[in-house]
Amino acid sequence: MDATMNANQQGKNKKKHPPGLYLLFLTEMWERFSYYGMRAILVLYLTTAFVSGGLGFSDSYAMMLYGFFTGAVYFTPMVGGYLSDRFLGQRRAITIGGVLMALGNIALFMHQSAGALYLGLILLIVGNGFFKPNISTIVGELYEEKDPRRDAAFTIFYMGINIGAFFSPLIIGFLYNDLFKTTTIDGIIQYGFKYGFLASAIGMIIGQLIFNLFGNRYLGDIGKKPTGAPDKSVDPNAKNKPLTKKEKQRTAVIVILACFVVFFWAGFEQAGSSLTLYTERFVDREIFGWEIPTAWFQSVNPVFIVILAPIFSMFWLKLASSKRGDLKVPTKMGLGMILLGLGYVILLIAIAQTGSDESNIQMKANVMFIVLTYLMHTMGELMLSPVGLSLVSRIAPVKLASLLMGVWLASTGVANILAGQLAAFTQTLGYFEIFSVIGLMAIVLGFILLSVSKKLVRMMD
Repeated sequence: MDATMNANQQGKNKKKHPPGLYLLFLTEMWERFSYYGMRAILVLYLTTAFVSGGLGFSDSYAMMLYGFFTGAVYFTPMVGGYLSDRFLGQRRAITIGGVLMALGNIALFMHQSAGALYLGLILLIVGNGFFKPNISTIVGELYEEKDPRRDAAFTIFYMGINIGAFFSPLIIGFLYNDLFKTTTIDGIIQYGFKYGFLASAIGMIIGQLIFNLFGNRYLGDIGKKPTGAPDKSVDPNAKNKPLTKKEKQRTAVIVILACFVVFFWAGFEQAGSSLTLYTERFVDREIFGWEIPTAWFQSVNPVFIVILAPIFSMFWLKLASSKRGDLKVPTKMGLGMILLGLGYVILLIAIAQTGSDESNIQMKANVMFIVLTYLMHTMGELMLSPVGLSLVSRIAPVKLASLLMGVWLASTGVANILAGQLAAFTQTLGYFEIFSVIGLMAIVLGFILLSVSKKLVRMMD
C-alpha cells in the first residue's frame, strides 16, 4: 500500500515542475524588464536635446551606437560562459552579471553626460555576458536529459522573458514621458529619462534579491561549482575524428542559414532605433487627447509573441500529423524573411504619406501602420528564430557543436551592428529609401531560401 502511494506521489512530482524553475522564471523576468526598459528609451535619450533631459547626439551617431551596444551583448556571453564554466560557476556568474547591469543603469541615472553613458553601456555589456549564458543553462540542469518536462520548462521560462519585455516599456515609458516630465518657466519640456534608467536598475536589483535569497532553498547546489570537465555523455574520441562528408554538409548548411539570419535580424532590430525615431516623429500617437509614449510600442512585439506562439505551435503540430508533414526548417525561415519584408511594405505606405523630412511633415501616419509592421515582423520571428536554434543543436557535428552555436549567436551580434549602420543611413538617404532596400532584400532573400530549401534539406538529412 505504502509502495503504491509513493509511486503515485512520484508520478505526480514528475508532472509538476521543480520550484527552482519558477525562481529562474522570476529572475529572468526582472532581468529582461531591466534590459528592454533601458533599450526602449536609449535612442530617445541619445537624440533628445540636452536641455530636455537627453544628450543631444545626432540621429545617425545615436543609431550606430545603439547598434553597437545591442550587437556587443551577443558577443560577451561567449566569454562569460567560458569563465563561468572554468572558474566561477553559473550561480556566481549570474550574480556578478546582475550587479554589473544594475550599476550600469545607475551610472546612466546618476549623471547626464557622455562619460556616464559610455561607462553605463560598458557595464551593461559585460554584465550581460556573465548573466545571459548561465541562467538558461541552469534551467536545463533542473531536469534529466530525457525528462519529458524539459521542453515545456523552456517554454515557461521563455514566457518570463516576454512578460518582462512587455511590462518594462509600459512602465518606463510612463515614468519618462508622463510622471517625471516637466515644463520649465521658459516652456522647455524636460523628460525624465534618468528615472527610466533608475527603474531598470531597481528591476535588476529585485531579480538578484529573489535569486540570491531563495537560490539555496530551491536550486540546492545546482550551478554553484564550475563544470570544467567535458560532457561525459559525449564520446571523448568523437571530437578527435575527422568530419565525415555528411557532417561537412551539415556544417555548411548552418553557415549558409546564418548568413540569411544576419540580414533578418538587421531588419528586425530596426525596432529599437530607426522605427522608434520614426514612431516618435511621424506617427500620430494621440488617442482622445492623450499621447501614447513612444517606448510603449516596444511592448507590441512581446504581446504578439504571447498571443501567436501557441497558435504557431499548434499549427506546426497539425502539419506534422498530416500526410504532407511539417514544413522543413529552411522553408519556414524563408517564409519568415518574406514576412519581415512585407512588414516594411506596409510601413512604406505610411512613409509615402508622411515623408522623411521632420521639418515638413504633411500629415502624420495612422498608428495602425506601425502596429501591423510589428505584427508581420513578429510572425517572421516565430517562423525563423525558434527553429534556428533547434536546428543548430540537432545537426551540428559533435566536434564543432559549441563553435557553431557560438557562430549562430554571433551572427545576431553582427546583425545588430549592421542594423545600426542601416538605421544611420535613414537620416541621410531617407526612411523610404532605406526601408525599401531592407524590405525588398528580405523578400528576395526569402524566395532564394525557398528555392534552395530542398537542396539544404538533402544536405542536412
